[in-house]
Amino acid sequence: MNILANAIDSLENQPPPKTIKISTAVVDPDSEAGESGKSSGQVVVIRIQDSGPGLAEKAKCHLFDPFFTTKPVGKGTGLGLSISYQIVVEKHGGSLNCISKPGQGADFRIEIPVARPPAIKE
Repeated sequence: MNILANAIDSLENQPPPKTIKISTAVVDPDSEAGESGKSSGQVVVIRIQDSGPGLAEKAKCHLFDPFFTTKPVGKGTGLGLSISYQIVVEKHGGSLNCISKPGQGADFRIEIPVARPPAIKE
């Protein structure tokens, strides 16, 4: 939900067409759709793509850091993506990545193993 809310926010001051594309798939680890290479079994891939302003490389480096935000003062806390990262990566053994360039929107990829990896504790 945090990633989707950020996609909606990114379109606020953008000219039309304002688009958000959400796609899901279950893929095998040898598939190009499962890009992290972390899993040895099937993964669920969720992609959220927006036509917003995109992100500079400097922002992308800190995207999942607690309290980092690209939003104006008072608009965001800088915790949404940090919490999302913890849930996906630390709790589920998945991966969370962002592909973005200024002026080209953002493409968030969430990959979660279908089977719980043995190293993940409940």
